[in-house]
Amino acid sequence: MVTYRSPREWERMREAGQVVARILAGTREAAEPGLPVAELDAVAGRILKENGATSPFLHYKPSWAPVPYPANICVSVNDVVVHGIPGGRVLKDGDLVSVDCGATLGGYCGDAAVSFFVGSGDESGQRLLDVTRTALERAIAAAVPGNRMGDIANAVERTAREAGYGIMQGCGGHGIGTEMHEDPPVPNVGRAGKGMPLREGLTIAIEPMLHEGGSDEARTLADGWSIATADGSRAAHFEHTIAITGDGPVILTAL
Repeated sequence: MVTYRSPREWERMREAGQVVARILAGTREAAEPGLPVAELDAVAGRILKENGATSPFLHYKPSWAPVPYPANICVSVNDVVVHGIPGGRVLKDGDLVSVDCGATLGGYCGDAAVSFFVGSGDESGQRLLDVTRTALERAIAAAVPGNRMGDIANAVERTAREAGYGIMQGCGGHGIGTEMHEDPPVPNVGRAGKGMPLREGLTIAIEPMLHEGGSDEARTLADGWSIATADGSRAAHFEHTIAITGDGPVILTAL
């Protein structure tokens, strides 16, 4: 069932979203060559505690997962697209890192993701980051009353395909509010003008996940959570939680 939120609820979600934004900024600042990925999760834990928030990721167990998720955030490196578990892996100069983060505060949730280089990057990787960010921006711009869910999905798909990138299949955005994952699903592939009508009050997370190698194929790693590109190419992931309003889309997870 789709729930439509009031302006007061948007503000409650923005408070959670501000915590998410602080975590994304803090982990990005902390990420440097030689740092174990688990330290980024520790940074996230400290920021959550300082803000009186909790992680909706920690101990989350959807029906398909073999075990509950064991960390506050997801940290996916290079060919890992999404759901990477922070562990003992040590970051290296040039690693492409995606951090996906949620926060629950006062009964409402925020969810966002960002991708970046550790240390120095390369031109082709920077293009992947730029295109994925552009896909998110175009999808957000399409999130207005009177459009349909397919307009959001098509904005992501068109941007990715024109650049020659693959799109993660089986993963996408979602409704969000008092729970991290609510109806409706927000796909990254679709036809403009098709799908559910968009109405004021809908709050959703939009999250393009693009594969540099051009293939859509992916594989789940042995931990049961991490999903990597099948061809070993790098991936990027950007996400914001937004509210659809009569004045246009409002980003709830930006500082």
